[in-house]
Amino acid sequence: MLAKMTSKNQLTLPKSITALVGTPEYFEVEVKAGQVVLTPVRIQRADAVRAKLAELNLSELDVADAVAWARQ
Repeated sequence: MLAKMTSKNQLTLPKSITALVGTPEYFEVEVKAGQVVLTPVRIQRADAVRAKLAELNLSELDVADAVAWARQ
């Protein structure tokens, strides 16, 4: 099955292909042995929040304090 690349480097994947992997919104993209490999990825919003908290060096206590402050 063919997928055409547009002038903006975008590909439209055939619906029959994405349906086989659960129609994911995101794909991990890598090149292996000269081939482009797409792997479906399910983004967990909680994981994104945890990653951002870690990036900001915030602890659970910091978050609890902020929530308590906001509820005043």
